[in-house]
Amino acid sequence: MKKIAILVAEFYDDNELYYPYYRLQEAGFQVHLIGAIKGQAYKSKHGMLATSDFAAKEVNPADYDGLVIPGGFSPDYMRRSSDIVTFAKAIADAKKPIAAICHGPWLMASVCDLKGRKLTSYYSIKDDLVHAGAIYVDAPVVVDGNYVTSRTPKDLPVFLPAFIKLILG
Repeated sequence: MKKIAILVAEFYDDNELYYPYYRLQEAGFQVHLIGAIKGQAYKSKHGMLATSDFAAKEVNPADYDGLVIPGGFSPDYMRRSSDIVTFAKAIADAKKPIAAICHGPWLMASVCDLKGRKLTSYYSIKDDLVHAGAIYVDAPVVVDGNYVTSRTPKDLPVFLPAFIKLILG
């Protein structure tokens, strides 16, 4: 069974965390919520709580087949955790599939080599991605190699199928 990590931190977007969480389970994947602290309850933008299954420092990135980075303001908090950064960078360095939506590519700018790679995101972080070397594309979903990116929760219905297709090869 393929295993997927979904990162979680304070002020995640509810839809961008739970939609992938349940859709990936429906598709037959084992899904773990990975945070900075194991068992920590993280609050969403709307006050909902999501509890991490594991701390990033406790898991081996080699055990995961892909990574999902939800948006909201959580990627800014993710970048503040050296353990999350190390975990995500190991996934990126192994060229495993990474899916990021909305503000999720903020973390990618910190851990991935984006030079010449096509990505999309919420429009307000376009400059961050361009400064990290990415080619910004305004589209519902952009797939470039092992990266799948989307702009907003409205894009979730095309975001997840693209990621699942990439995971399954």
